Amino acid sequence: MSKIVHPYSHRLGIIRGWRAHWFALPGKMAVFLKPDVLLRDYLENRLRGLFVANLEIERRQNYFKIIIHTSRPGAVIGRSGEAMAKLKEDIIKFMRHKKLTLPTELKIDVLEVADPEANAAIAAYMVAEGLEKRMPFRRVVKQVIEKIMATRGVKGARIALSGRIDGAEIARHEEIKRGSIPLQTIRADIDYKRERAHLPYGDLGIKVWVYKGEIFN
Repeated sequence: MSKIVHPYSHRLGIIRGWRAHWFALPGKMAVFLKPDVLLRDYLENRLRGLFVANLEIERRQNYFKIIIHTSRPGAVIGRSGEAMAKLKEDIIKFMRHKKLTLPTELKIDVLEVADPEANAAIAAYMVAEGLEKRMPFRRVVKQVIEKIMATRGVKGARIALSGRIDGAEIARHEEIKRGSIPLQTIRADIDYKRERAHLPYGDLGIKVWVYKGEIFN
């Protein structure tokens, strides 16, 4: 078996909490879990390019709330809330298309990310965006990791690329690291995200780790 563990799930219940907040009655787990998984995948594709850091889901009886953490809240909300209204309509349309149970009340909240460069999800998309613009991969990775390390509170960062880098026939793995990344230390506050850069010759896999010190309480 592989010894690689997702840095977020590795710390669940210790310094991390769940990104979905709800509970199900006996026998209802699959009924609630399926909409969460499908909706999360849909929103990640729908909001790609808006620098979304995290999606949280809260559910109560006949109440469904989605919390979007982003560094560009204005782009998600839109002028006079037009983009938010369109997003809500698209979510309802998607749930009807997938024959999912529609809640009586659907609410969407948008929260701004304070330090976007220190967020692994936003940093991973910055790398993907640079690669999709056909910029040299070493320059893109170095620029992003320097921005991460320049953020206050960051003690280490690591970015890894894998795939047909620069369109080479043989796939390979490249990575760059600054500072320390103590993956086995449970109290280490490590943010992690996987992303894909869509290129004409295939997708490139991107992984980003950001270490922000230790949490003791």
